[in-house]
Amino acid sequence: MSPSAPRTAVAATLPARARLPINRCNLPPVILGSLTFQAHPQAIEIDGVRTFHADLFARLDAIDDARDRARQFQDYMVVKFRLDEPQDAGGEKGRGRAKADYLRLLRGWFFDSDAREGAVLKSWAESRFGLITRHHKGIIHDPDDPLLELFQRDRARGLHNTNALESQLDLVHAYCQWELARRFPEKTHVTLYRGVNRLNAFEVLDKQDATHQVMLFNNVNSFTSDRDVAGAFGDHIFTVQIPVSKILFFSGLLPGRMQGESEYIVLGGVYAVETATF
Repeated sequence: MSPSAPRTAVAATLPARARLPINRCNLPPVILGSLTFQAHPQAIEIDGVRTFHADLFARLDAIDDARDRARQFQDYMVVKFRLDEPQDAGGEKGRGRAKADYLRLLRGWFFDSDAREGAVLKSWAESRFGLITRHHKGIIHDPDDPLLELFQRDRARGLHNTNALESQLDLVHAYCQWELARRFPEKTHVTLYRGVNRLNAFEVLDKQDATHQVMLFNNVNSFTSDRDVAGAFGDHIFTVQIPVSKILFFSGLLPGRMQGESEYIVLGGVYAVETATF
């Protein structure tokens, strides 16, 4: 079920403060971050990733079992990015951040989305999708906000001495989208929830009534498919129809890894949101 059509053009459009003029995917930020996109989503692909890694997706096409596909994907990541031998890519084995990879980054996000792993993921979303980071340890109000400098510092620390960490995330995104299309070919949206304590920590663009708002979310966000889990994180629960094409990662993508709390990582932008008190 898709969300209702937007009431106003202002609320429907991704504000200029939340987008870059260009990105590295097949749709411009003003479109993929809009309320109209939530109602009528399209596929999102990062430029060149599926083509460059065509051999991986050809192998996955021939595998029927999702667990076997996940193992194939993880084996490919180890070989392609030399994850077991970081010194082959210029890193120092066992030292510094040379062992930081996509799995450690995802675990770091789940533990604390405002830590340096979170900064890397948000920065990656900026460059690939053109969605500007609006929140890191607090709302970033303008280019002079001290939180922006903190975000940039965390990003630099998170990327230091890593092996193509952003390119690893490119492939995680491509695999996630491929796997979702394989498992749920007819599905356009999934109902997800988020528990929050302070409603004023979110940017409301349009308030339709007491329980329905149009909100501007950060460029990367965590949700859960379990409403009870969301209730454990706050007194208020957001219910949002998330386009499948805006899912970056979900807890069942890699069986045996990061299975807790039925968590999803999704792209942000403008969303119609239903709010309830838990």
